[in-house]
Amino acid sequence: MNNKTQGSSLGQASLASQVSSSGRGFSLGSLLRRPETGSFLGLVAVFVFFAIFGGKNFASITGAASWLNVAASLGIVAIPIGLLMIAGELDISIGSLVPAGSMTTAIISGHFHAPILVGIGAALALGAVVGLINGILVLRTAVPSFIVTMGTLFAMAGLTLGFSVILTGTTSVPLVAGPEAKWLLGRFIGGIFQVTIFWWIAAAIVFGFILHYSHWGNWILAMGGDKVSARNAGIPTERMTVLLFMCSGASATFVGMSQAILYNSAQVSAGQSYIFNSIVAVVVGGVLLTGGYGSVVGIVLGTLTFAIVNQGIYYTAFDANWASLIIGVLLLLAVLMNTRFRKLALTYTSSKGRAKK
Repeated sequence: MNNKTQGSSLGQASLASQVSSSGRGFSLGSLLRRPETGSFLGLVAVFVFFAIFGGKNFASITGAASWLNVAASLGIVAIPIGLLMIAGELDISIGSLVPAGSMTTAIISGHFHAPILVGIGAALALGAVVGLINGILVLRTAVPSFIVTMGTLFAMAGLTLGFSVILTGTTSVPLVAGPEAKWLLGRFIGGIFQVTIFWWIAAAIVFGFILHYSHWGNWILAMGGDKVSARNAGIPTERMTVLLFMCSGASATFVGMSQAILYNSAQVSAGQSYIFNSIVAVVVGGVLLTGGYGSVVGIVLGTLTFAIVNQGIYYTAFDANWASLIIGVLLLLAVLMNTRFRKLALTYTSSKGRAKK
């Protein structure tokens, strides 16, 4: 590949970074081309819809807590998944890693009565190791990450079920964490807000800095646009791929571990919904399925939008069975809207480049 082609590919790959930088002038044109603009408009529309049809209960503190608690747990998983998708990869093994993290903590610190820090450390280490395995398999086999992580999904589900029955004789294990662990990971603030919300905010800040204000973020965006060109440009694509999978795995087991501490028990059956829900939240947040475009702010907004739709339906007079239809329509509209905003961004970037010449 010649330098001209390589430069063009990397330029398109880092489109979101260029648009984000151009938005610092606060012009309306640059604002409309930001990756998170479509997700913000979607969030506003959904919130207004349920505020009208859900009544005062939806807009109350209790109502806000219902969808913020859902958004927090989902958001901690969705942000690393979003970064993986921006880099052109996908991890669906999180569906098994959430219950694996929960059961690991409960078995070690609940059934065998080890210190809670040991259970927490084991859960996080498990997620990181599985992520490491996923990353290495993707790189060494050249098999699409969707297929690799599907295999890991079923493998971890079987291992979690098998070991829980062998070690404890049951698929549901109680856990009584100490007051420090409860205060940090498993309490309700004001009796209704899960402390996980603050962990979600912290994750958004950390990953937002990485994606938008560090060279690692430029690498991630470039990998999603053209991984071969990114590697030829000197970007350590293999190392970044493995690290992203490790972050995804650790975030999933973190959610499982925190839920075990919050609810004082763990079950092997929880977690499968995170596969679909996290992808929906990320796509609604403006991340392209083809990679190379997206933002952490957009993922956060997409997660909030999904949580509001998921919980808001119960505050209306509509049949709750229509929730899946609404989410499906939302996903379709989000994809169409985000495609439109990406085309605007491409047009803006191209015209800006010609103007400079």
